[in-house]
Amino acid sequence: MKTLCSDLVNQLVQSINASGEMEVRAYLVGSGARNMFTQNGNNPVDLDYNLEVIDCDDFKRVREIKMFVQKCFNEVLQRNGLDDCHDSTSALTTGKIHFTTGNQTEFSIDLCIVREDEDGWYRLKHDKYGNIMSDPFRWNRVRNSRGLDNRVAWLKEESHWQEVRDTYLYKKNMYLTRGDHDHPSFIVYIESINEVYYHYNGGQYYG
Repeated sequence: MKTLCSDLVNQLVQSINASGEMEVRAYLVGSGARNMFTQNGNNPVDLDYNLEVIDCDDFKRVREIKMFVQKCFNEVLQRNGLDDCHDSTSALTTGKIHFTTGNQTEFSIDLCIVREDEDGWYRLKHDKYGNIMSDPFRWNRVRNSRGLDNRVAWLKEESHWQEVRDTYLYKKNMYLTRGDHDHPSFIVYIESINEVYYHYNGGQYYG
């Protein structure tokens, strides 16, 4: 499952970078990247990827960025015999995929477009109010994401990473139970890191 999905996403990265429109890289985030896969009963599994925009002539062209990535992704999916992706509020989501032999659990790719600057991480969001021509696209800053790598390094050095894994699983289950779809794996991952980090270091992070 990871091999197939990562191959599709890598094809997308190669296509975008070859176009000269922008430079991107992609990686599996949250559960899948850290061997913390979660599945709600027998429901399908979502693999969450970040497509990070490293360089672009104008980051303010938010609508154009998402439309271009969606176009390229659909071309990759079509070449591999799959249906077009769906433009959700904060991700591009493929249809359900399953293998015809062995484990036939359905799975899909959720591709979140992100960027980072000195203030932290941003997710590209498409706010949907019912008018496709006027609905806004924007970069939404992820709270408390500034300096994330430093906190990750400290937690691993101090042997607290298992607590991050346990906190992540608890939070994923909590959001699934609530039917909360606004907390993808990347957001839950950041929340878990911050919660464990500040348990040991005191105070609250306002990044």
